[in-house]
Amino acid sequence: MQKKTLSDISVQGKRVLMRVDFNVPFDDNKKITDDKRIVESLPSIRKVLDNGGRLILMSHLGRPKGKVNNDYSLAPVALKLAELLNRPVTMAKDCIGSEVTQQVLALNDGEVILLENLRFHSEEEANDPDFAKALASLGEVYVNDAFGTAHRAHASTEGVTHFIKTAVAGYLIERELLYLGKALQEPERPFVAILGGSKISGKIDVLENLFKKVDTVLIGGAMVFTFFKAQGYQIGKSLVEDSKIELALKIIEQAKSKGIKLLLPVDVIVAPEISATAPAHAEMITNIPENLIGVDIGPLTTETYRKEILSARTVLWNGPMGVFEIDNFAAGTMAVAQALAEATAKGATTIIGGGDSAAAIAKAGLSNEITHISTGGGASLEFLEGKELPGIAALND
Repeated sequence: MQKKTLSDISVQGKRVLMRVDFNVPFDDNKKITDDKRIVESLPSIRKVLDNGGRLILMSHLGRPKGKVNNDYSLAPVALKLAELLNRPVTMAKDCIGSEVTQQVLALNDGEVILLENLRFHSEEEANDPDFAKALASLGEVYVNDAFGTAHRAHASTEGVTHFIKTAVAGYLIERELLYLGKALQEPERPFVAILGGSKISGKIDVLENLFKKVDTVLIGGAMVFTFFKAQGYQIGKSLVEDSKIELALKIIEQAKSKGIKLLLPVDVIVAPEISATAPAHAEMITNIPENLIGVDIGPLTTETYRKEILSARTVLWNGPMGVFEIDNFAAGTMAVAQALAEATAKGATTIIGGGDSAAAIAKAGLSNEITHISTGGGASLEFLEGKELPGIAALND
């Protein structure tokens, strides 16, 4: 997707309306517990401010269900942003209306205002044209740098582009398109995809799209048990999607016919229950006891997967290998994270498709050792499925 970016336009003296993703987590005292999303947007923000643009930032936060709810105010984010930028950030009381318009028109070059939560208005998620037009009227150019919401056609991501002629991608979206796009269009080979998570149903479209691109697929997470049951193995009390057993067999056949190496675990870690205190041990997949639950890939599988990752030139990872939130069940996921970091050091391009895999890499302390970590869970998944993302399709080519 060849889209115009912030580097292609002049912002000097212009009102720049920028959609960012400031949907950050808070603790009970209204303190931000993770500012990663704010930090990720700083390059685009600084570019506009340093080049004399007048910046109007907009974002959603949480799910206030279309009503004003001060628990979801972006005011604490404005304070955090001011601290990170080392300059004042004006906080608007709303995101549309005459008072906001006056504040915006009063901005000088290099000044910034943050609009209040877009989702205090139900028209945002409904992509209401009048609401989109009201937002658009605040800016002369539009920049979308919120990849995490690019798969939703909302007023602030798709609707506004009908009312502002210049609509471009920010640096964060540019990076996402560069790495995810390149991996899917022209990967350096061998190209290895690692898919985990609990359900085949959540990954089937990704698998089918990746089968057109990859050389090897490594499967982990609870979805392996649906494949095992399809092949006639006993899976104990492990999670299974009985309605997807035919599909699992079809996927195995598809991989064969396309000459794709599809690897499933040969051993798994099993435990009587999913809890931090449960005893766990490894069993071969031919030998899973009927009263136990599979919770991670086993050591033999981990070693095989590690070798495949280290032989790759492009690696894409989406979904953990087990219940990695519990330390006893995290070894497989952590080993995959470690192998990705080593592959990166050897010159491979490594990409993490958001969500749980990003959390796993962070838990392993290896976030800085990976080529690219996607900021959008749902958006990166839909991108990998080959779907068009409305928030990106709407930008200028």
